Parts: sequence; C-alpha cells; structure tokens
Amino acid sequence: MRKNFKFKIAAVCGLLAILIGLTGCANNNSNKITVVGSSAMQLLAEQAGNDYRLSHPDSNIVVQGGGSGTGLSQVQAGAVEIGTSDVFAETQKGIDAKKLQNHLVAVVGIVPIVNKSAGVSNLSKQQLSDIFTGKITNWKQVGGKNQTITVINRSKGSGTRGTFEGLVLNGKKPIQAQEQDSNGTVRKIVSSTPGTISYISFPYANDENIQKLSIDGIKPTNKNVETNRWHLWSYEHIYTKGKPNKNVQKFIDYMLGSKVQNDLVPKLGYISIDKMQVERDSNNHVVQK
Repeated sequence: MRKNFKFKIAAVCGLLAILIGLTGCANNNSNKITVVGSSAMQLLAEQAGNDYRLSHPDSNIVVQGGGSGTGLSQVQAGAVEIGTSDVFAETQKGIDAKKLQNHLVAVVGIVPIVNKSAGVSNLSKQQLSDIFTGKITNWKQVGGKNQTITVINRSKGSGTRGTFEGLVLNGKKPIQAQEQDSNGTVRKIVSSTPGTISYISFPYANDENIQKLSIDGIKPTNKNVETNRWHLWSYEHIYTKGKPNKNVQKFIDYMLGSKVQNDLVPKLGYISIDKMQVERDSNNHVVQK
C-alpha cells in the first residue's frame, strides 16, 4: 500500500514536471518573432534583434531575407509576425495593404556599383538606363575600358529592384540578365567579376574592389539622400498583419527608439526617418517636410 502511494506521488510529480516544461516551451514560442523580407533591411534587423535579446533574454528574434515581396506575402498570410519591405505594400500585386499595418523604420540609399576594372566612376541617368535596357553594351561607350558590360539584376521580388527600375528605367523593360536575391551576393559577384554592373543598398557598398557610381555628377552619400539630391533611396518598412501583439509591438517600439535610431541606424549606414528633409509617397512623389 505504501509502495503504491509512493508510486502515485512519483507519477503525479512527473506529470507536473512535464506540464511545467510544456508551459515553459509555450511561453518561449509565444515570445518568438520571425522577421522575413528585405535583404536591404536584413543587416539592421539582425543587429537590432541581437541587441534586443541582450535586454530581453526571454525573447527569440529570428531574421531572414528573401526579398520584400516574400516579406509582404508571408506577413499577409500570417506565416510570420513581421514582414520587412523596401517598397509600399500598396504597390505590390496580390497584397491587400488595408489589412497590414505599416511602420517606417529607416531610409536606405541605393547605389549603382561596377567592378573597378570598368574604369568608370560617373554615369548620367540616361546612360544608366541605357545600360540596363541593353542599348549600351561596352564600357568604352561611356568613357571606360573596351570591355563588355555584364548586367547583374535583382530578383523580381526585390524591393531594391522595384525602386531602382521605378526611378531609373521609368517603365522601360530591362534586358534579360542574371538575377540575384540579396545585396551581399551581388556585392561579391561585382567585386570579383570584371565588367559587371548592378546596384545595392548603401550599407553593403563597402568592398574595395567595387566602384560606387555617381549619377550626373552627384555623389551617393547619406547627406544627398536626406535632401533628395540623390534620388535613389527607399524607406525601410516593417509590416504587421493588423495590430501587432504585445511582444511584437515591444520590438517595433525598440526599433523606433533612440538607441536604434540615433546609434545603430547611422552606424550601419542607414538614415533615421527624423534626418530626412523630404517625404516620398507610394507613387514616388517627393515633397518637402
């Protein structure tokens, strides 16, 4: 009888331990925030997520790329808590922007880059358009070396591509070209392959073997982005499906707080929303603040 009693007590204790463990797991899962989307924003989201975990040890921030289109479709489907994007949700086919909540986190410049062997450091906007539409095919046509131009484009779901084509090609069809879905991969290819040209976000344009191009004599700097002298820039958006839950809202508040905006954003090469002297809407109309 005594043995049976001890056995029952042990069984109850074991069951309680399992339940406590499951509760703990549930709590950990409820604190998980998955961030998917823009590779341009991935650098900022990853570092902010790492810093956030230091002060919120019970949090679990998982950051992935995939492109702005993926981020928007995934958050709309409810598959992730946060979708990041370089473009407004209103501009994307298949996305119901009314069901999403937009949070502007930062601004990022976009710069055309070439392998240094091309011998070019400045192009006009028309020359840049002609290269990406196939009218100009050799660097000697724009003052560079006698070298064939190889275009590296971004994948169709890329917000950086959408911004670049909207502001440079003005509706013209780009040539068929190799496509890559991340800033980091594009940087590596252009850095190591003579004759190549592409475009990436400012924070990734830090390889000594690539040449950042000026456009019409205007240099790609954050100061020029802030005044819109440099037209190639986009907002970094955080989208949630409707009103975010408490844990997601806390992380968004952290992203919009002074530690990230005043320290991390400029450190990584992004621009705080507060620094911008202009605003841009989803139709690419720019007005003074």
